[in-house]
Amino acid sequence: MTPYIQVVTTVADRPQAERLAAHLLEQRLAACVQIAPCNSWYHWQSTIEQSEELVCTIKSRRDLFPELCRAIRAHHPYQVPEILATPVIAGGESYLNWMEQELLPPKNE
Repeated sequence: MTPYIQVVTTVADRPQAERLAAHLLEQRLAACVQIAPCNSWYHWQSTIEQSEELVCTIKSRRDLFPELCRAIRAHHPYQVPEILATPVIAGGESYLNWMEQELLPPKNE
């Protein structure tokens, strides 16, 4: 298993997604943020809701997750933002090396 993760969050519109992506990249908490449209169905306040959203898939590292979470919450428009991390089991060596160069260095260095 690698030390890398993919973190998913959703936002309501493209400007919100782009602001969040830019902030995470500027802070070097993300090496890449992919933004894609989706149609979400969910329970909210005892009703079933549906909305068009944008999924932000954030490429990062496990040790950065607490800081990444704080940054997402601070810049997220939702009362309860989706923040889900999935471990990267394996990846292309050149891509993982590129990610490492783009992220904040690990604190133990």
